[in-house]
Amino acid sequence: MIEIFKHANYDFIGKKNILISITVIISLLGIISFFVKGFNLGIDFSGGTLVTVRFKKAHDDTRLRTALAKQNIDATKVIIQPISQIGESSKNDVLIRLPQTLADEKSGGGIDADKKRIIEALNSHYTEISQETRTGKVDVNNSGTETIKNALIAKAPLGGEAGAEEEYAKLASSITKFRDSQRGGLISDISEIPSTGLDAKLTGALKDVFYAGDFNIVDASVVGPQVGNELRNRAIYVTLASLVGMLIYIAFRFELIYGVGAVVATIHDVIVTLAFFSIFQWEISLNVIAALLTLIGYSMNDTIVIFDRIRETLRIKRRDDLDSLSNEAINQTLSRTIIISGLTFLSVCALVLFGGPVLRGFSLTLFIGILVGTYSSIAIATPIMLWWKHITIDRVKLAEQAKKASKSADEPKFSKTEKKSEKN
Repeated sequence: MIEIFKHANYDFIGKKNILISITVIISLLGIISFFVKGFNLGIDFSGGTLVTVRFKKAHDDTRLRTALAKQNIDATKVIIQPISQIGESSKNDVLIRLPQTLADEKSGGGIDADKKRIIEALNSHYTEISQETRTGKVDVNNSGTETIKNALIAKAPLGGEAGAEEEYAKLASSITKFRDSQRGGLISDISEIPSTGLDAKLTGALKDVFYAGDFNIVDASVVGPQVGNELRNRAIYVTLASLVGMLIYIAFRFELIYGVGAVVATIHDVIVTLAFFSIFQWEISLNVIAALLTLIGYSMNDTIVIFDRIRETLRIKRRDDLDSLSNEAINQTLSRTIIISGLTFLSVCALVLFGGPVLRGFSLTLFIGILVGTYSSIAIATPIMLWWKHITIDRVKLAEQAKKASKSADEPKFSKTEKKSEKN
């Protein structure tokens, strides 16, 4: 194994009081921030609206926010995230996220109100197609088969011919199929629609009935407040369940106090990481919860490596001081800890720099968590284990001293004269 620190002999345990004091201060600051500033809960937990839009060309962020503001949407609360898939050319997809607010709940518009306002803002204030072109026509990019069929029936380009309605239904189905399967959900121009096998009257009427909008609503969904609360509670339960499971496992493989030390260190990692999210008001989403669970497993693994080395060293040097043995074990695993944590940290740095807005919460959680988790395995988990060990050892010593004292008290006491007579 590669060793960065050869013959390392750093006195980590000797500085444990300083390290634990720093930990307590940071944790208290985080807890204070929790109560004062709270968390910036994402739509997954607080409820809100998600609309995925595919544009013909790259969107203009300023113009898009202006369009939303004209529809009485607070643009400062809107999160606009470009979406791109690895290995695919850009499709100009954008995710519009709008959190649920108390005003929205009281407006009486229902949970779909924001979704309708976003779509209306795009249709009325963002599109580059003139109002004259759109008047009396149906947007072929944002209409379903039934809507397209009804528009043809209303226009009636075939007049009263027999079987006209069947032709309209057939054409409507072929338009949506062509749009979704061959054009990725976005027809650039009405002239693109295949006219093979169509009646000339139908072909000529297409431009009079439809227009091709410059965007397509790929998906629109709403997360209600009750669903958000349920997701939040489940996230808490999952995190607690993982900690309890790890406590039981470590208690079984080592001792209970080893498990307690590891769990306390992991709780510290979660608190400090969430403190950064509270202080800087970064959004907490399901991605962040996934990263926290990843962090819990990562930090726990690092702690177990140190505990395992302590256990192995104890088998060889039973009579040595426990503090010095623990310090020796930490130094022996230091190179391994730095190499593995360092390589993981470099990968996470790449996610932070190049992962984009969608992965930002996940990458920031791991960015902070790896640093804090590596620190806590040395500065928290091991000192807690030693603290408890010293308490139990002192109790044993006190019990032995008390036992010896009680034995000496029970022994008969003789005076000097009695002792001399016994000798004679």
